[in-house]
Amino acid sequence: MDFKLTETQILLQDTANRLVRERYTFEERKKIVAGESSYSQALWNEFAELGLLGVEIDEDCGGIGGSFADLAIVLEAFGRGLVVEPYLSTVVIGAGLVGAAATGERRKDILSRIAEGKLKLALAHGEAKARYVLEHVETRARRDGGDFVLDGAKAVVLGGDGADTLIVSARTDGGTSDRNGISLFMVDPKAAGIHLRPYRNMDDRGAAEISFENVRVPASALLGPLNGALPLIEAAYDRGAAALCCDGIGAMAAMNAITLEYLKTRTQFGRTIGKFQVLQHRMADMAMAEEQARSMAYLAVEYATEKEAAVRGRFISAAKVQISNSGQIVGRGAIQLHGGIGMTIEYVAGHYLRRLTSTEKMFGDIDYHIGRFAAA
Repeated sequence: MDFKLTETQILLQDTANRLVRERYTFEERKKIVAGESSYSQALWNEFAELGLLGVEIDEDCGGIGGSFADLAIVLEAFGRGLVVEPYLSTVVIGAGLVGAAATGERRKDILSRIAEGKLKLALAHGEAKARYVLEHVETRARRDGGDFVLDGAKAVVLGGDGADTLIVSARTDGGTSDRNGISLFMVDPKAAGIHLRPYRNMDDRGAAEISFENVRVPASALLGPLNGALPLIEAAYDRGAAALCCDGIGAMAAMNAITLEYLKTRTQFGRTIGKFQVLQHRMADMAMAEEQARSMAYLAVEYATEKEAAVRGRFISAAKVQISNSGQIVGRGAIQLHGGIGMTIEYVAGHYLRRLTSTEKMFGDIDYHIGRFAAA
């Protein structure tokens, strides 16, 4: 793999890093998190103006026609800045699903609105009893004339609190755990019969619990093939896991940097604590964990768009396990080296640990991905 950045990627990296450094300081982030909304609409508009929402979207749809590797550069910067805007749910998952499932003018219209910052999406797929088993879908969509009627509930819908449109999975045929018979529908979250409970995840990103009771949608709301959406959902989840790997190395890099700076400035017993050998060894372990995670994140990026599901899943799972393990080494080490201040809500270190802990749980935890890797 060639790790050398292209001129376009360098420009993209500079843009994303400068945005985080100048417009997304920890103090500014605290103001966003303290607000009623789980994100800043003004910053979302700025993302659009800078082209960050259309990195992977085709040029004829208003994007820059980049690859997932280009998207990974932005994701790493956003992990470093602890960005809470619904980038993962809309740009990575939503746009990826639409790009794979929609066609013609419909595809162009949706992707154009995403790139312009005028449409935020959220995939409503996970359910309370599913436990990361993607084919477990109890939500039903039955035909009624020319429409479909949805009934069921979705859990931990990332970005669901502020989405303009939900991409809802529902069973249109078969039993609860059949691989066939799952379809996707684009649904207005304000439609009659939808009950949405918004909340914040542990890392302050917005999510929602959503129930559907006799929710009527037209047949045109169907996204992708009838009864054949599971491969699309599996690919979307793998893209999400790969994106979290990139986000995670950004968070780890930032956490290691602030911890190293703390060791250089904090004094105890008349000397800076960074001169104590045992703390140097701990810091070295954290640095190695970050580098291991970075290598595996690159692997995840390489296979994020692989068409062969078994091959893609094996490498994505391997990367996700390493990111999760490294995240805990770096996160817990940083908190311990900081001491009491690391546990306070006013200091950034604890927020990075919450981000990394949330990363370990989303799109499959360590046990799930070890099992999937072994099965592959």
